[in-house]
Amino acid sequence: MSTNQGSVSQETLEQTKSLIKTLVSEISDLSKTDTPADQFYPAVLQRIVQALAAIGGAVWLLDDQRRLRLAYQLNMAESLLDQDGEDSQKHGRLLMRMLSNKASELVPPGAMMGDGQEGNPTRYLLVISPLQSNKEVAGMIEVFQRPEAPPPTQRGYLRFLEQMCQLISGWLKSQTLQRVSGRQQLWQQADQFARLVHNNLELRDTAFTIANEGRRLIECDRVSVATCHGRSTKVIAISGQDTIENRSNIVSALNRLATRVVAAGEPLWYDGSTEDLPPQLEEAIEEYVDLSHGRTVTVLPIRRPELVVEGDIQSKQTSQREDNSQREIIGALIVEQIETQLSRDVLQSRVDLVYEHSCRALANSLSHNNLFLMPVWRALGRASWMFRGDARQKTLAIGGLALAAIAGLFLYKIDFDLRASGELKPEVERQVFAITDGEVEEVLVDTGDMVKAGDPLVRLKDTNLEVQLEDVFGKMQTALKQKQSISYQRGSRTLSDIERNRLAGEEAEVDEQLRSYKAEYELLKEKKAGLVRTAPIDGMVVTWDVKRLLRSRPVVTGQVLMAIADSSKDWYLELDMPEKRMRYLDKAVATNGEQPLPVEFIQTTNPSVRFTGKLSADAIHQRAEVHPEEGATVKLRVEPSTMQELSRRPGARVTANVKCGKESAAFVWFHEIVEWVYSNLLF
Repeated sequence: MSTNQGSVSQETLEQTKSLIKTLVSEISDLSKTDTPADQFYPAVLQRIVQALAAIGGAVWLLDDQRRLRLAYQLNMAESLLDQDGEDSQKHGRLLMRMLSNKASELVPPGAMMGDGQEGNPTRYLLVISPLQSNKEVAGMIEVFQRPEAPPPTQRGYLRFLEQMCQLISGWLKSQTLQRVSGRQQLWQQADQFARLVHNNLELRDTAFTIANEGRRLIECDRVSVATCHGRSTKVIAISGQDTIENRSNIVSALNRLATRVVAAGEPLWYDGSTEDLPPQLEEAIEEYVDLSHGRTVTVLPIRRPELVVEGDIQSKQTSQREDNSQREIIGALIVEQIETQLSRDVLQSRVDLVYEHSCRALANSLSHNNLFLMPVWRALGRASWMFRGDARQKTLAIGGLALAAIAGLFLYKIDFDLRASGELKPEVERQVFAITDGEVEEVLVDTGDMVKAGDPLVRLKDTNLEVQLEDVFGKMQTALKQKQSISYQRGSRTLSDIERNRLAGEEAEVDEQLRSYKAEYELLKEKKAGLVRTAPIDGMVVTWDVKRLLRSRPVVTGQVLMAIADSSKDWYLELDMPEKRMRYLDKAVATNGEQPLPVEFIQTTNPSVRFTGKLSADAIHQRAEVHPEEGATVKLRVEPSTMQELSRRPGARVTANVKCGKESAAFVWFHEIVEWVYSNLLF
């Protein structure tokens, strides 16, 4: 019996040793990987607790303020998790003292020190060992163990935990090196960003540098820069975009959002919740996010930095004490995350880095561009090389030639032509109208058909007219029968004189109704005959695709059905002259007296052939009309000099030049520019 127990105990011991070796090997392998902290600490602590057959454990780390924070815990007592509880405070003081001693320690259950202000308030043995990183304590591992084990076993727990902490410290060193390397790379990027953003004073270039390089430094999805224009704020740069379409919905929404944030004067950090936002900002951010689909949106008002003179200590101290909210807002920096998911702390630190350089760079660019006549001074500065050294003689020679050319423009006269577009129309053209409401029953001709006056063109159908004819015809038949009945009654010899006179009156009344019905019936028959529309003149059907246009189509009284043109007669040009050119045309007509003005024109169908015509003073319409393409125009009627080779197609487009004499080349070429300046800039 004892032999079996000894063999079982020995077998269990070997299994336990094998399990511990496996767990230690796993912890060693984990410490050599780049596993993230949120995965590393749970995996390591679970294996340590399992290897020691402990109740639980905790991983404590020092934060930037050198305060312990719980990174991970396993089966930790509720009383220790309550930060405001007495047990938690005693336990925390114990950990801080051990942290300052930098030594591993076993703390029995219920042990108290320092007048009971610190100690182990639990019923477990605390096995605690510090974590080292670059010769500095970075935290500690705490294991909650059963207190029944003998002292040698407890010291074994402590030695095992110290060995595991050494492995974890190796992982901490590698993580520290990665953070230092990442921080160094971040500072290199920040240094490059600072050099690039301050490299140029052009506002547009500076804004695009802030947007593109800032997005790369922050590692977000989109950065935009906006500047203030009075009470509104306008986006002038978006990362990844060379141009900005200000009329697009998303840019308009971003402008409204930036304007409202600037008006509020406080930064906006949107992470999907709008509970604490005022209504005007809530409406603007929801409108923009619906279009941009951003996860987080940060809008920071850019304030003009305080100018501090180098070496002026008092000025620097005043600037540091000054409330930033009192400084002028000159724009806004918008940072968006659409697919990236940086934490708020990481995002804010990187945004602050970009923001500081952006404030000064944007303020400097605005001050530079707002200098009086800056574009002129910039152009003069770039052109100053032309007046230095050997280039001076060339510049003077070229300038003399330019002045001579300008003088020649004012002295040399060329033809002054006023251009107008229009169409060719036949002198004899008639339109066919519908004389009643109805529906097209049949179209008897097609486009291009030659017709004679009186030939049927369209047959209309009016159902109401048919009903009226039937109704009137029925009334006529009823009246005739009524008259026959009265005549038959009057032929009776038994009637008295009174009845005979009554019947005579009724017969006269029926005769009057019958005449009225017959007159109405004739009018309706005449109206029915008008349903067949005939050609008013000899000519050709010029309405395009007239059968498809009119087939089974309802029409109303006065509607144009088609047009008939006599192409054998004379033709004329109807031009649309823009009203802004009429003063030159009126001047030319007055100068030319009673003689018509010559006109040259071409047809769109044959632009290589030039035709001539004449424009008389009485062929100029006295009233301006609105043209859908040219705006306000005046109709001109031009008589062609010859009809040979002229394409006689009604509505053919033509382009004409009305000859208005000779003027200086400068006037002919630049008079419209001068007019635009007077009407748009000087008025």
